[in-house]
Amino acid sequence: MTNQIKFDLSDKTALVTGASSGLGNRFARVLAAHGATVVLASRRVERLKELRAEIEAEGGKAHVIGMDVNDPQAITEGVARAEAESGPIDILVNNSGVSTTQRLVDVTPEDFDFVFDTNTRGAFFVAQAVARRMIDRARTEPDRSARIVNVASMAGLKVLAQIGVYSMSKAAVIQMTRAMALEWARYNINVNAICPGYISTELNEHHWESDAGRKLVSMLPRKRLGMPEDLDGLLLLLSSDQARFINGAVISADDGFGVT
Repeated sequence: MTNQIKFDLSDKTALVTGASSGLGNRFARVLAAHGATVVLASRRVERLKELRAEIEAEGGKAHVIGMDVNDPQAITEGVARAEAESGPIDILVNNSGVSTTQRLVDVTPEDFDFVFDTNTRGAFFVAQAVARRMIDRARTEPDRSARIVNVASMAGLKVLAQIGVYSMSKAAVIQMTRAMALEWARYNINVNAICPGYISTELNEHHWESDAGRKLVSMLPRKRLGMPEDLDGLLLLLSSDQARFINGAVISADDGFGVT
């Protein structure tokens, strides 16, 4: 018996943080292409407006929300505005992230806070703000499913030189995912994490053209980088009703780098 799975998100609303560039931009496009109403969140509102126009030109539906994930009040207000404009959030793609490249002995308190404030603290309070509303709905609509996809990193599973603080922050996101999955399962909220490997985006493509970048690529199992579209299938699965039995999972998408 064959059964082709189709990801239909036409009755879903998805909030994507860090949507102005990189993976967040791709995630928003993919969810919109599969029918979701997408709420685009970032500090760079003008970039979001450009993305909204592109999504709408392709027949999708998108809203723009200015949000600084380092500001809990801005998160609370942004989530409230998102639901006021687009309806209840069914899917959160918790994607905002930053990094620094330096030896641990050179990390300043400002460097540490810069990374952890966005990657860990910000991610937590975005998920909390969205989950509070999901939990409230679950009390009156117990059969309504919700999905939270935290974007961690293979660096949270395999420590890499000179991005130690980033690795630490993403390891915290992985443990955060498991804690949320445990506490919120009773409300029909599934919380999972994606751990991307080395993905080429417009934010880092210059690095892969450098000597250091080429050397790193030569050390990868298949000596190649991933592309944002390589994460499409995993994102769609974890955002969909087909993921109803997947909760608390931490899934690597790194072309095998984590097992070397």
